[in-house]
Order: sequence, then C-alpha cells, then structure tokens
Amino acid sequence: MASSNEQRRRQLAREKYERQATRRAEAHKHRKQRNAIVGAALAVVVVAAGGAWAGGVFDSSDKGKNNSPQAAPDKTAPAAQVKGCNPPAAGTPNGKQWQTEPAMSVDTKAAYTATLDTSCGPVTVSLDAAKAPHTVNSFAFLAGEQYFDHVKCHRLTTEGIYVLQCGDPTGTGSGGPGYKFPDENLTGATYPAGTLAMANAGPGTNGSQFFLVYKDTQLPPNYTPFGKITGGLDVLQNIAGGGVQGGGGDGAPVADVVLNKVAVAKG
Repeated sequence: MASSNEQRRRQLAREKYERQATRRAEAHKHRKQRNAIVGAALAVVVVAAGGAWAGGVFDSSDKGKNNSPQAAPDKTAPAAQVKGCNPPAAGTPNGKQWQTEPAMSVDTKAAYTATLDTSCGPVTVSLDAAKAPHTVNSFAFLAGEQYFDHVKCHRLTTEGIYVLQCGDPTGTGSGGPGYKFPDENLTGATYPAGTLAMANAGPGTNGSQFFLVYKDTQLPPNYTPFGKITGGLDVLQNIAGGGVQGGGGDGAPVADVVLNKVAVAKG
C-alpha cells in the first residue's frame, strides 16, 4: 500500500497535469476562436518581410495542422476538380520589397475599381479611397508594381469565419512588401459577404495580405475594410465549396487559387 507521502506526490502530479491540460484547452479554444478568421490571414493577419503578416485570427504563428496557412496538405486535389478553376498563368511573384509606405497618390474623392484575375475566375471590387485612403493607395501601388501577379491565395477558412486570404508572395502567410501602414475605417466595421479587408498582426501592421469574405462573418472591428465585391462572389463560393486541403476548416484551399493579375483603375 502506498505511503501517505507517495499518495501526496501522486496527487500533486495529477493536479499539475490537470492544470496544464486546462491551460492547453483554454489556449486551443482561444486559437480556435481567433481562427473561427489573415493574419495575415485572413489573415489575414503578421512581422515585416520575413515576419508574420496574417495576425490576429489570421495569425501565422498558430502551427497546428489545418490551423495555419503553413500546414502541409495531406492530399492535393487537381484544380480542375473545383468548379470554375483552371491552371494558373505561367509566371512567379516578383517579391519586391520597399522600406516605407508608398507616397499618397490616390484621389480620395474618386472611385477606384480593382480587378482580380484569378485562376478560378475574375473578381471585381469597388475600393473605398474616401474611408481607407492609405489602404487603397497601398493596394493600388502594389498592383501597379505587379506585386500581386502570380501570387497564390494561401488560406481558406470554412468554419466559423468564411474568408479567402491572399497577397503573400511567399505563399506561407508570413510574407509582405517590407513596409507597414496604419489601420483605417475600423469604427463600426463589419464583415458581411463581399467585404475586402486587410489581414494584420495587430494594430498598425498592415502590409500586402488581404482577405475576401464570401459569406457573412463575425469578426471584431480590427481589420481595415477597404472595398466591396461587385462581381465574382460566386467565384469565391466555388473555391470555398472545394474545401481545404486535408479536410479541415482552415488551411490551404484545395483549389489552386492564383492571382494571375491584379489591376486597379480610377473611375
């Protein structure tokens, strides 16, 4: 029969284990809540070039399988199996880097339209330069530099939040253009289907990663909304219908979604 000292040691060990298990369960719950949605993400979302750009609910620091855009897929389905998807155009991201945010050049009183020519179909977005001038300016600048061309959309979330995250030329969820800029348009921000918003790693850490909302999503107002999808919502829904590699609710999409070209036009 075990001595009282031995029983006490076992009790202490059991209590320690239970405390650790509780902490792990709580940490997992918090990660799931963050991801369920960028960091950069999506995302969306994340550290400057070589760091994480998909922070918050898009945080690329969550390393769990199917809980990160870096999770290795178990099975890769051909893009042709996903409705509307085709092989991407030939080419690779240029991966350019800049030390500072581009100078402001957008007209805050003008209308701007972004066209995302994806390997799964075109998506058009009306950009809100009045409410998010720095964000639209950066997006237009990067598009003009062909920064987004041939970039893979690396993260799809289909449980709790409903977004496709893109804009990282490394395809890992940790890449960016080398500069950061402030958040905008957060007061009262919501994320209904059709929203274009920035992924980030916390306040003032926007870079190049963004997410497209294909179904009404509940998120805290921490991610700069800067556009509304005007065409191609069905493209995103088809991509979402293809699911996530490995069968989870968050990770690389089965569809080989690549931004063949992104362009921004005034007027």
